[in-house]
Amino acid sequence: MESRGPLVTSHLLLLLVLLPLLLPSHTHQGWTLEHLLPTQRAQDPPARHLSSGLGQEPVAVMTFDLSKINKTSSSFEFRTWDPEGVIFHGDTNAKDDWFMLGLRDGKPEIQLLNSLAQLTVGAGPRLDDGKWHQVKVKIEGDSVLLWVNGEEILRLRQVSGPLDSKPQSIMRIALGGLLFPTSNLRLPLVPALDGCLRRDTWLGQQAQSSSFPSTTFRSCDVELQPGLFFPPGTHAEFILQDIPQPHIEPLAFSLDLEFKLAAGSGHLLALGEPETPSWLSLHLQDQKVVLSSGAGPGLALPLVLGIPLQLKLSMSGVVLSQGQKTEVLVLPPLSLGPLLNLWTQPQGRLFLGALPGEDSSASFCLDGLWAQGQKLDMDRALNRSQDIWTHSCPQIPSNGTDNSH
Repeated sequence: MESRGPLVTSHLLLLLVLLPLLLPSHTHQGWTLEHLLPTQRAQDPPARHLSSGLGQEPVAVMTFDLSKINKTSSSFEFRTWDPEGVIFHGDTNAKDDWFMLGLRDGKPEIQLLNSLAQLTVGAGPRLDDGKWHQVKVKIEGDSVLLWVNGEEILRLRQVSGPLDSKPQSIMRIALGGLLFPTSNLRLPLVPALDGCLRRDTWLGQQAQSSSFPSTTFRSCDVELQPGLFFPPGTHAEFILQDIPQPHIEPLAFSLDLEFKLAAGSGHLLALGEPETPSWLSLHLQDQKVVLSSGAGPGLALPLVLGIPLQLKLSMSGVVLSQGQKTEVLVLPPLSLGPLLNLWTQPQGRLFLGALPGEDSSASFCLDGLWAQGQKLDMDRALNRSQDIWTHSCPQIPSNGTDNSH
C-alpha cells in the first residue's frame, strides 16, 4: 500500500477544494464548490471513512476491559456502495476467539470462531445502496443477534458465553479492517471497504475516545454517488496478465470507460512497464482526451460525460471512439509489436491516473472500467493510492437542484 505524508495529503486536499473554482460554473463538464458542500449539519455527529486504503489495516482499534463493561451490544449507522469488505472485527485472542461483521455481495455476513462454535453465515437485505442503515450487534445469553434498521435479521444460538467469563479480560475491536491476515478468515474476502460510519457506540462506550485520526483523502461529508473517483495525483496499477487477455486471431483488446466527472490535466491511463509506463496513453487536457504512443504525435477527441469511451487495440492500430466520433492512431510495426507483447511479459502493466513523477491536476470519476467487457475491481489492483474512492464519487446535483442546507 502506498503511504503519504501529511504534506502530500494536504496538497491533494487543497487541489480538490480549489479545482472547482478554476472551472466555468455554467459547464456540465466541471463542478463548482457549492456542489461539494457538506451534507451534514454542524450538529450532526461526524462520520468516519472505514478504509485506510489498499489492504486489511483498520482505521481504528479500540481496547476494552471486559470486567468493566456494562453493556453487551454495539450499534452504529453505516452507508456504502461497496459490496464487499470488513465493517468491524473483534477478538480476545486472534487465534481462537474472534468475530467479524462484513459485507459479501452487499449483504451482511458474520464469521466467528471460539471454543463453542465456528461458523460463517450471511443474512438480511443488501446494504450497498448508498443509504444510511442502522446496525446493532448484541450478545444475549449464549446467542449473537444482528439487527438492521430496527429489525432482527439473524439470531445465532449456542455460539457465545458471557463476556466477563472469557479467559482473556481484554477485547479489541477494529473498524474497517482485520487484526490478523485475511487468510485466517473462515471464508476469505477483500477487507478494504469504501464506506462511512457514524453514531457508533461500542459495548456501551462512545467510540470517539478511541478513534484514530484519518490518514486518507476520503470524505464522508459530501453527497455521494456510485463510481470510482481519482482525486488529483492518485494512481492505480494492474498487472496485464491478471486482467482479461486479448482475443487472438485476429488480435484485439479493448478498454471501456464511462466518465461522470472530469477536470484538470494529466494521464487517465497508460499501457507499458514500470520503467517505461507510457507506451500507449490517454491524457486529459481541456476537456479532451488525447491518445498518443511514446513521444509521437497524438490525436484528440472531445470528452462527453455519460457516454462510454472505448480504446481498442488491434493489428491495424489503435481506435479511440465515443458515440459516433472515432479517431484512429496508426502505429508502425516497430511500435505495435512490442506493445502487443506486453501481455506476455510479467512486467506488463495497465496504469490508471497519474504516472510516476507526473505533476497531474487531473481528477475524474468513472461509472466503471471494463477490460475485454469485464469490469475491473480496484480492490484487486497490484497497488493504488490510498486516496482513491473505490466505489463512490462526489455527487454533482443537476441545475435544478437546490444546494441550500
